[in-house]
Amino acid sequence: MESRIFAEKCLREEAQALLDVIPKLDNSFEQVIDLILHCKGHVVVTGVGKSGHVAAKIAATLASTGTPAIFLNALDALHGDLGMVMSDDVILMISNSGNTDELLRVIASLEERHIPIVAMTGNAESLIAQHSNYHILVSVEREACPLNLAPTSSTTVAMAMGDAIACALMEMRKFKAKDFAQFHPGGTLGRKLLVKVKDVMYTENFPIVPSAMRLSEALMTISGGKLGLGVVMEGDEILGIITDGDIRRAVEGARENFINLTVSEAMTRTPKTISPEAKLTTVQTLFRKHKIHSLLVVDRGRLVGIVDYFAIMN
Repeated sequence: MESRIFAEKCLREEAQALLDVIPKLDNSFEQVIDLILHCKGHVVVTGVGKSGHVAAKIAATLASTGTPAIFLNALDALHGDLGMVMSDDVILMISNSGNTDELLRVIASLEERHIPIVAMTGNAESLIAQHSNYHILVSVEREACPLNLAPTSSTTVAMAMGDAIACALMEMRKFKAKDFAQFHPGGTLGRKLLVKVKDVMYTENFPIVPSAMRLSEALMTISGGKLGLGVVMEGDEILGIITDGDIRRAVEGARENFINLTVSEAMTRTPKTISPEAKLTTVQTLFRKHKIHSLLVVDRGRLVGIVDYFAIMN
């Protein structure tokens, strides 16, 4: 119980630190966004220690959201890796104190090459802030660490400010979900954005039932199809769809007369359909909107497949 109290205190202090940094956003932030938007090269993000870890995460977030970015280890930069930085690049330096020695040495080289420097520090009067072209203040009143020593609130705020930069750039670039998928082709989101219905739909052994079939017989066909539904058809014409839930509700309503019920009395006459060329995200949207778990895949009025919830979750 005591440990939970300490954890809650830490989380509240870090959350408050995030709220406290909001009023510190000024014109410098707007200028930084404009600078990065017009950057023809990369945003090179660098830092030392915990700030270095934050810098690596910010670089990864920028790169995955439409802004070319790379992480530069400040220590390696002093021993040759500054050659990675080109004249069209922008440097983003992360330092809570704003006086990190390794970054100050890097600045001296960058100034000679007239490469724009954006500093994100907790001290507006620091040397790094003074020698940067743009400065974003991410100061915190104190660390969430009980000793006020370990970087906790400061790293949280710096990382969140990196997210804020990325989000602002996404909005300015009109970065869409399909763009995100191009940078995440191996992920679940990328799959749903790029894979089409025709790639995952069931195309064989459709559970077809005639409208005049008794519900007891239709239930056997539906069970055999293992999709929880039957497609009501007459020739090539789709008349409707019937699910095991439809049958259950019809039986409950008919009571003793259920033995005489036919498919036409329980089916849905306007089933939801989708094109085989549609994306899985569209399927997901329709499932959510209509509270259904299956769609008939129709091409030029002809049934070519069935796609269900489990198909898009694989």
